[in-house]
Amino acid sequence: MENARLARYEQALQFAERQVAAETERDPDYFPIYTTGGKWRHEGELWTDWTGGFFAGMMWQFHRRTKDPVWRQRAEHYSKLLEHRKLDRNVHDLGFIFLNTYLPWFQLTHDPALNEVLITAGRTLAGRFVESGQYLRSFVSVDSLFIDIMMNVPIIFYAAKQTGDQQLWQIAVAHCRTTRDRLVRPDGSTAHEGLFHVETGEFLRESTHQGRSADSAWARGLAWSLYGFSKVYALSEMEEFLSVSERNAAYWISHLPEDRVPYWDFHADLSEPLPWGPQKESSAAAIAASGLLDLAQQTKVPEKAALYRRTALEMLDALCDPEYLAIDTPGWEGILKHGVYHTKKGLGVDESVMWGEYFFVEALTKVVVDGK
Repeated sequence: MENARLARYEQALQFAERQVAAETERDPDYFPIYTTGGKWRHEGELWTDWTGGFFAGMMWQFHRRTKDPVWRQRAEHYSKLLEHRKLDRNVHDLGFIFLNTYLPWFQLTHDPALNEVLITAGRTLAGRFVESGQYLRSFVSVDSLFIDIMMNVPIIFYAAKQTGDQQLWQIAVAHCRTTRDRLVRPDGSTAHEGLFHVETGEFLRESTHQGRSADSAWARGLAWSLYGFSKVYALSEMEEFLSVSERNAAYWISHLPEDRVPYWDFHADLSEPLPWGPQKESSAAAIAASGLLDLAQQTKVPEKAALYRRTALEMLDALCDPEYLAIDTPGWEGILKHGVYHTKKGLGVDESVMWGEYFFVEALTKVVVDGK
């Protein structure tokens, strides 16, 4: 069974390579975000430009698995197109952009100039720290904290470790603790956003932009938290953050539907029409699968390790089925179908989304290459 699974994963990765290669030829130097009708190029709203690192990051993942110099050439080219964003103060997504591109590049070459890009990006992100509330502000406004930032704060930890800068370290730890205390609930579910009084730092309330409601459990947000706290634990070795990731994992696993791919919100009313009701969210499954594979190796409890890995593989198995994998869908330009970007804005609903593509490839590569 394991050999059959690995062969299926390898087939999915080869399909992913074909899809990404086709996009680079069809639309050179373009960084897609989400499809419309299965097509990457369209006039739809971006909301925010945060996904370039996923497209280039897949190329690095392909090179790591195949050692094909063509993929390295492409990966370097597309990564260079992102370098100017190391000074981008308008987004909270610099971890997404640089940890998936410049970090594997630096790990391959040990070129200090590449490491300096990572450090600069970490310092830039740290500039979003709101002292009064002890959090990194979202791109929306100064009073806003997003759960998504848990996947970006690792670049501040990285910069702190590379430079010995204790202030950077303190900012990163403070943000994680505020997120844990304000956005992660006792049952392990998460709020999408927290709002604060900017002057006093007082926490005001939970909110959301992409979930069903302020007090619901937006699936992708929970996946960001699960994986983000796992990444933070890997960098900090602080057990308090491992326990948060495990709490997120417990909620995730206990609330998954039978086919192991979540709906867009764990509180979705399945009696409602699409997209508000039974809309699947393949990208959330891909993110959580990759996070659970790491968490399986981090937990101190063997029974949990087995559960995390088994659940991750069950989700990947589901995503490799043609219901989700676009391998048998003529004309579809993405890799995974049934992803969601922004339900309320009607952006990328039941489509391919670039982060779903990346984390699917990343998770499969962890199994195929690393044996996770």
